[in-house]
Amino acid sequence: MHTPCSTPLELMRSRYEAFVKEDWDYIVETSIKQKIQDFKDINSTEWLKLDVLNAYDDIVEFKAYYRENAKIYVLHEKSSFVKVDGLWKYLDGELFNSKIERNETCPCGSTKKFKKCCA
Repeated sequence: MHTPCSTPLELMRSRYEAFVKEDWDYIVETSIKQKIQDFKDINSTEWLKLDVLNAYDDIVEFKAYYRENAKIYVLHEKSSFVKVDGLWKYLDGELFNSKIERNETCPCGSTKKFKKCCA
């Protein structure tokens, strides 16, 4: 059992950890709309890094880097959260069309620039 999160930012971080651990029950439990069948094809994803860009009120904007089929991608989302019976829950998110910049540090953890590493 998880300790309830006191802010949307805490919930965002705990949900990211749940994605890393493939804890789909927790993802569904902390969401308004998501169902377990939404995650049946996500098991081949290796989550690499989470960067929180902004967090205010009930909004958290982040970039989550992941590897799929030997290629690295970025998921850039502005997530909305709501309180239900005193508990924060993920409501939905606005996705942005983002890519990893060539001169950005590679999300794989190597400390090299992306263009000289996994690009």
